[in-house]
Formats: sequence, C-alpha cells, structure tokens
Amino acid sequence: MGHEAPTFELLGLSFSLSNMLMITIASVIVFILAVLGTRTLAMKPTGIQNFMEWIMDFVKGIINSSMDWKTGGRFLTLGITLLMYIFVSNMLGLPFAVIVGHELWWKSPTADPTLTLTLAVMVVGLSHYYGIKMKGAREYGKDFFKPMSFMFPLKIIEEFANTLTLGLRLFGNIYAGEILLGLIAGMAVSGYGDSILSGILGTIGAAIPMIAWQGFSIFVGAIQAYIFTMLTMVYISHKVSHDH
Repeated sequence: MGHEAPTFELLGLSFSLSNMLMITIASVIVFILAVLGTRTLAMKPTGIQNFMEWIMDFVKGIINSSMDWKTGGRFLTLGITLLMYIFVSNMLGLPFAVIVGHELWWKSPTADPTLTLTLAVMVVGLSHYYGIKMKGAREYGKDFFKPMSFMFPLKIIEEFANTLTLGLRLFGNIYAGEILLGLIAGMAVSGYGDSILSGILGTIGAAIPMIAWQGFSIFVGAIQAYIFTMLTMVYISHKVSHDH
C-alpha cells in the first residue's frame, strides 16, 4: 500500500521494472509446467501429465460451451495458455510482497491494469483477426450492421466496453485482494503500544483473517482465470461463428 513501482525511462516511455520481473517469472513458471507435463508422455498419465490433461479437458469444455469443436478446436492452445498464465499471475502476490525502500518489486502482475488491459486488447484483437480470416472481410464487416444498420455505432461501443470490462474486472479483483492482505498484515505490526505483548497479540489477531483471506484469494484468482478464458472464447465465437 502506498508503495511506488520501480521504473525507468526509454525513448520517452516509462517502463515498470516490477511488472517486467513478475511477467517474466509467471511466463517461466507456465513454461516449466508445460515442459514437465509433456516431456515423458504415457498412456496412463500420472503426476504433472495428469494435471496438464485435466487442464486440457477443462479448456475443451469451455470451448465446447461457446462454439462447435470443429471451429473452436484451433483455440485450445490459446485457452490453456491464458488459463495457466492468468492463474499463476494471480497467485504470485499472495504468499508475500517484496518491498525495497519504497518500491514494490514482488506482486501479482495482474494487480496492474497495464497488464490486464494489454491481455484484453490482445484477446479482442485476436477475435477480429480470426473473424476476418475465417469469414472473410466482407462477410465479417456485414456483422456490424446486423440486424439493422443503425446498430453499427452501438457495436463499436460494445467492442470498447468489452475490452475495458475484460481487463478491469481481472485487475480490480486481484488488486483489491492484495490491498486487503496488506491491511491485514499491517495489523500484525501496528498493535496498540510498543510492548512485546502488543506485537504478539497483533500477530495472533492477524493470523486467522490472513489465512482465511488467502484461501479466499486463491478461489478468486482461480475464478478470475476461468472467467477471462471463458469470455475470450465467447468473444471469439461471436466473431467466427456464422450464426452470430
């Protein structure tokens, strides 16, 4: 709370070092999980391979609920990547935060709107790209004027609204969770006096709500990863399916 992100300037642009660090760590973790889960494949999966196959089946279910498999099967890898990356990113800031001076270095990368809105722009951009690729530019363009031509401005507004809500929903939930964890952690060191007893009582008083909220935050982080992946498939299905 109240801590600044370490930044540096390059060509007139400001870059967050903590975001770069946490994005890299999340990417490496997901990459390692993917490699370990597919390195020694077996007919009867166990361990990490079993976990990866469960993730694959889970994402298949998300895709099948949005579009037919013949159309949506090509988006399986995208769905698995988004689900795992967002979940891992959501979890990174839960165990602890690393603060050097007044700069916050370790946090969930999804607790920053820059990352979540970038993911949202990427998803919406991909939905337009595949819509044009799979339906053709002419037929795809006609969808913006259906069922009536006056719907065009509303559909343009809808695209911006979808991008904002997709990114800010994820950011808001994760950021709020980390703020509350910081407040609870502050109870352990604030106390009502300078005595050792005060510090002990503050720590005990903060331990139970900290554990409870961390458990709830894991649930929220998992739900938000699922919602983001599900909405990604819904947006893509609206663009590539001929019945929309």
